[in-house]
Amino acid sequence: MTVKPTGELIHLTVLLDEAIEALDIHDVRANGTYIDGTFGRGGHSRKLLQQLGPNGRLIAFDKDPYAIANAEQIHDPRFQIMHDSFANMSACLEQAGVAQVDGILMDLGISSPQVDDAERGFSFRHDGPLDMRMDTTRGISAAEWLAQEDEQKIREVIENYGEERFAFQIAKAIVARRAVEPISSTRQLAELVANAVKTREKGKDPATRTFQAIRIFVNQELADLETGLAAAYEHLAPNGRMAVISFHSLEDRIVKQFFAAKVNVEQPDRRLPIRTVDLPKPKMRLLTRIKPSEQEVQVNPRARSAIMRVAQKIEGAN
Repeated sequence: MTVKPTGELIHLTVLLDEAIEALDIHDVRANGTYIDGTFGRGGHSRKLLQQLGPNGRLIAFDKDPYAIANAEQIHDPRFQIMHDSFANMSACLEQAGVAQVDGILMDLGISSPQVDDAERGFSFRHDGPLDMRMDTTRGISAAEWLAQEDEQKIREVIENYGEERFAFQIAKAIVARRAVEPISSTRQLAELVANAVKTREKGKDPATRTFQAIRIFVNQELADLETGLAAAYEHLAPNGRMAVISFHSLEDRIVKQFFAAKVNVEQPDRRLPIRTVDLPKPKMRLLTRIKPSEQEVQVNPRARSAIMRVAQKIEGAN
């Protein structure tokens, strides 16, 4: 599959300066190795390359062929793009001959070109094929999944990944409609959901939660996140930093709990004869939690829900 880089659709990188600052790239660390877990349209990667020294190295990941096409426009010997999910970081780093990295950035948001391109099927605002795959070269589309999945599973996905209280009614409507005609376009699904959702949230399209849920499921986003966080920690060098930008509560909860588990290490019963020096120690320290400024949100409303959490691996942690 040949994909041309997109130039007509604009993407504003969220928390650009804050994310680069969080990785603390300076002095000897400027010649270290860093990871951009989601290249997107390259805002963070290009800024990172500006901060790296002549011997620095940046490895970026992305599942989207369009992102890969954009990344291939960067002609910098310090940069390498991997057409894969950050969930497969360990295998990819082994292939690249990298054991440890000095900093990892994971921006979990979908890019504006993905949302704004009707052909990708991510948005209910633009009529197009109901696809929703980040990687259009593999897996099944949202339309294919809705055509073959049973009603109970559809309800569970919409309820669990979209936190949609009308999941039962929506799933029932989907199964009833597909018996008459295939649900193959974003407009069909959006209209179906609008008819099934009787109480609407102020300022939010009734299809928002359903589209989010199906996109998350089709792309296995939460499972990839859990695997990716674990792999990122394993490859992070002592004193290395990890910054993760999430855009909805399900993602942020996973990130928050992951960091908390590394910071608040479970201690054994105090009555046991264990020396203080042998007690389990924290593996990471929390550094900061940052949200976009009011000014950034005014320029880029899609940044409103973003939260970046930053943690540092403690020397001697395993």
